Amino acid sequence: MKLAADIVVGLVALLHMYFLVLEMFLWDTPKGMKTFGLTPEKAAATKSLAMNQGLYNGFLAAGLAWGLYAAAFDFKVFFLACVIVAGVFGAVTASRKILWVQAFPGAIALCLVGLS
Repeated sequence: MKLAADIVVGLVALLHMYFLVLEMFLWDTPKGMKTFGLTPEKAAATKSLAMNQGLYNGFLAAGLAWGLYAAAFDFKVFFLACVIVAGVFGAVTASRKILWVQAFPGAIALCLVGLS
């Protein structure tokens, strides 16, 4: 069970690294604008906010990676809880899709970590 938990935690970390790339580097590109449903004007106006958000996603990924590296149960639980809270908040304030893309994978990983 521990191996399955670590694999899913790693996938959640990789997912957040992907969010970092999308938000920090691809926000105002065709890929980023299509992903987030942005017009060029809206992408330009919100680019600095998206970069900040991407950086925070990178911190979540780094915390999860550190939890895997150090085999630290507490780190995994803390950062997965942060992922879930951020996903629920994003679903309430921005798009319901965030619940399934961010919070749901985090919740699965947290359940597996708890069982391992």
